[in-house]
Amino acid sequence: MKKAILSSVKLDDNNASALEYMDCVRDIFYSDTIKKLDCFEQHNHTSRLQHSINVSYYGFLWSKKLGLDYRSAARAGLMHDMYFYDWRKPNALRGYHPLWHALVACDNAKKEFGVNDIEADAIKKHMWPCIINFPKYKESYIVSLADKFCAVVEFVDGIEALKKVSRFKLEKSN
Repeated sequence: MKKAILSSVKLDDNNASALEYMDCVRDIFYSDTIKKLDCFEQHNHTSRLQHSINVSYYGFLWSKKLGLDYRSAARAGLMHDMYFYDWRKPNALRGYHPLWHALVACDNAKKEFGVNDIEADAIKKHMWPCIINFPKYKESYIVSLADKFCAVVEFVDGIEALKKVSRFKLEKSN
């Protein structure tokens, strides 16, 4: 079972936090649509699914701590990058990726699961401040912050993993 990066909580544990989180996202989490995100790399050897779980779980925790709508934050975090193409490959049909993928993800989320106003805003604006549209809800800011936090941690974690592999290869050759 998956867990969020830096977290010791396995999301299938009987831990109170994991149970409450899964109550918010279970219908999305186990869907075939979300599982497809595991086929795409997101940040430095982190799949798009793992990244979405990371953003979702931290969005849930931080929103709960602040007394916000943690259910909407968790669901938006899980769906915020729900697009099914490799953004690194150029495509003349797409525009500015930071804006375009958020709109595609929101459209996909609406079609597949239905979203409330907070979830739609958080998905569409999770790339703030890279886009000029300010989030409307506090939960949208939380999802955007969780996205940036997780991207940095995933990038650094990937670098550390590469360093370990390189060290191992060097040690084996000596």
